[in-house]
Amino acid sequence: MNRLLVTIFYVGLIKPAPGTWGSFAAVLLLFPIHIYGGPFLLSFLTVLISIVGIYLVKQATASSEDKDPSEVVIDEVVGQWISLLPVSFGAYIYKIELLQLWPGLLLGFILFRFFDIVKLGPVKWADDRNDPLGVMLDDILAGFIVAFILLISGSLYYGH
Repeated sequence: MNRLLVTIFYVGLIKPAPGTWGSFAAVLLLFPIHIYGGPFLLSFLTVLISIVGIYLVKQATASSEDKDPSEVVIDEVVGQWISLLPVSFGAYIYKIELLQLWPGLLLGFILFRFFDIVKLGPVKWADDRNDPLGVMLDDILAGFIVAFILLISGSLYYGH
């Protein structure tokens, strides 16, 4: 059961680039979550999975020297959702369909993958922890960086 969850129903086993597939799965999962409960449900699930994810990653890597195996993509889901929270809130506030904000979804996906791969500044610090908290935290921080960029770019583009 743990492997099923940390790989997000085995999406993390897809090669190449399991992290990218995990992020893509997060974007797909975002749609029903947003439709059912908007950004509030998305926020709740993001916090819940962040906390549970630390425990699940700890269990999944307990007997391994590799503390951040590539098939573990629960962290990508959390980070991707954080990065797309501004898009979900924008759709909710302006009462438009999430897909109408596709440029923000696409930019959020691309930027999150960039920051997750390149690991600049605090993202690198978290990744260097080499423990379950670090596995989750590097993606959480990358997500917050991207969310901030999306907030700024969305405000500039839409003029609000």
